[in-house]
Amino acid sequence: MNKKEIAVEVLATKILLVRGRKVMLDRDLAELYGVAVKRLNEQVKRNIRRFPEDFMFRLTREEIISLRSQNATLNDHDEMKGATDSKRGKHQKYFSYVFTEQGVAMLSTVLNSERAIDVNIAIMRAFVKLRELLLTHKELAEKLEELERKYQLHETDIQVIFEAIKKLIEPPPEPPKPRFGLN
Repeated sequence: MNKKEIAVEVLATKILLVRGRKVMLDRDLAELYGVAVKRLNEQVKRNIRRFPEDFMFRLTREEIISLRSQNATLNDHDEMKGATDSKRGKHQKYFSYVFTEQGVAMLSTVLNSERAIDVNIAIMRAFVKLRELLLTHKELAEKLEELERKYQLHETDIQVIFEAIKKLIEPPPEPPKPRFGLN
């Protein structure tokens, strides 16, 4: 990385949510590590026991389409591997891998370079920062909910007080006037 820091904020934008997990695409990781996607995936395949399903998995066609529509970061050429293009007669074999935080940490054991070490440290910091932000937002949401509940309770009490004040302010009803004459 030539002593150039990778901004945590930039890395955080590359962390996606797939199957309820925070993951990074193999192509984003390869770019960060300064290696070809093919080389990164070769190293993973050589060490496949280090990458169980909860560390790394392949995207499905539906997930790729969903990510593309959500993030506009995926395109047909890079991500729709495995799709058949009947006009051109092409058939690419594989969908992209994605790596969870643990999978990214495991990559540091199979990619032995100074850059890989620096990138992994930055990525781990990004995951931690993202967790902290989510926790902060959760705490804020809980506090807001608590305030709303208190406000609703006080609002009911205030309404009762206003109704009582209105009754006190209203002039008393006039007593019925006596009727004169024959009934």
